[in-house]
Amino acid sequence: MVVGDFPIEIDTLVVGAGPGGYVAAIRAAQTGQKVTVVEKNEVGGVCLNVGCIPSKALISVAHRYEQAKHSDDMGVITSDVKLDFEKVQAFKDSVVKKLTGGVAGLLKGNKIDVVKGEAYFVDANTVRVVNGDQAQTYKFKNAIIATGSRPVEIPTFKYSDRVINSTGALNLKELPKKLVVIGGGYIGTELGTAYANFGTEVTILEGASDILAGFEKQMTQIVKKGLKKKGVTIEVNALAKGVEETKDGVIVTYEVNGEEKKVEADYVLVTVGRRPNTDELGLEQIGIEFGERGLIKVDKQCRTNIPNIYAIGDIVPGPQLAHKASYEGKVAAEAIAGHKSVVDYLAIPAVCFTDPEIASVGYSEEQAKAEGIEVTVAKFPFAANGRALALNQTEGFVKLVARKEDGLIIGGQIVGAGASDMISEISLAIEGGMTAEDIALTIHPHPTLGEITMETAEVLLGNPIHIISK
Repeated sequence: MVVGDFPIEIDTLVVGAGPGGYVAAIRAAQTGQKVTVVEKNEVGGVCLNVGCIPSKALISVAHRYEQAKHSDDMGVITSDVKLDFEKVQAFKDSVVKKLTGGVAGLLKGNKIDVVKGEAYFVDANTVRVVNGDQAQTYKFKNAIIATGSRPVEIPTFKYSDRVINSTGALNLKELPKKLVVIGGGYIGTELGTAYANFGTEVTILEGASDILAGFEKQMTQIVKKGLKKKGVTIEVNALAKGVEETKDGVIVTYEVNGEEKKVEADYVLVTVGRRPNTDELGLEQIGIEFGERGLIKVDKQCRTNIPNIYAIGDIVPGPQLAHKASYEGKVAAEAIAGHKSVVDYLAIPAVCFTDPEIASVGYSEEQAKAEGIEVTVAKFPFAANGRALALNQTEGFVKLVARKEDGLIIGGQIVGAGASDMISEISLAIEGGMTAEDIALTIHPHPTLGEITMETAEVLLGNPIHIISK
């Protein structure tokens, strides 16, 4: 092994170049810090390379394909619609390449050094970066750990050519005729929906009593209705027991209510959660404190128990979401620079790119009541909106949750076309301390889906225009 003769001294070391790490590095550089980023795989992390971005590219193509086959009622009559799955994958890869190249350019433009390799902490100010037979020691004043997470592997479903995780599902060379998905969370349901839109026969096995835990049943019922129309089989309270690999596929054994069942498929996709990438970094030996589920303990500035070492994203408590990691990356970088930045968000939006999309932010009605908060709740249907009718996408609703005493918006849920974009307005309302009246008095452009949020606020106030008030 070749080892660098002298340590390289830097201000701030960032371990991981995903949506948390690269954002932290850029913000740190903007505050005048000399920054080095260590990444063992590719710039952009899981999100840009094998997660959020490629999955949404596949989902977008699948949705277009599905619409092309089923637009007769709008006068678009097609026949012999073909799918070139090799071109689909090429498109997905091109999107990834553009974004990761863009991030690399941003890092370079901010004079940030990017080092390929794996980081091992020697002490609270020293890290050794190893890449093959090369190694270099770095001395840092501060460090931000942003190493993300990886899929959980079930012991009875060891990954192989036919037993795949989300990364494998995004890189299939062929379109499967049949696919079994173990886990009905947002990853499994999103990818299951995409492949169902491509024409794959999909079976989702979920161990809990319903899919998409964390979202209200009123929302998931609409998603399940759409999945069933696509021919997706959903088995809840299902215990996946094992898999037998055959020459051309798999046979998955599972149990429901004491009855053992089997289902054959080309592949089985395992999406039962993600675990933090905190092992093999040497964190225990330098005394970093861990909490529940192997997550690193941090304060409001993302600082660990070692004052000059920070941690962000999937390796700390909170939802495993790219936008949360980016937010925390900015806070950590600014804290290092001496700013008074702290993690002080009121709510984090969550989105699932199903068909239709679902999104939620802040309190649900049930959560508010559980905490003893008196609320008023209102819903407005997509079916009463002109833009939704013109799009022929009328399934769904917007729901607002307001504090009863003053009408303050504390939560919102959306299921329907464009939910992923629409949720930002409700997020802003919560963060800005806005009331239902503030939203209702804001002029929304017509005809748009955004009007549905305004109309929902008017229902909360008791004076809706486009539905009859009960």
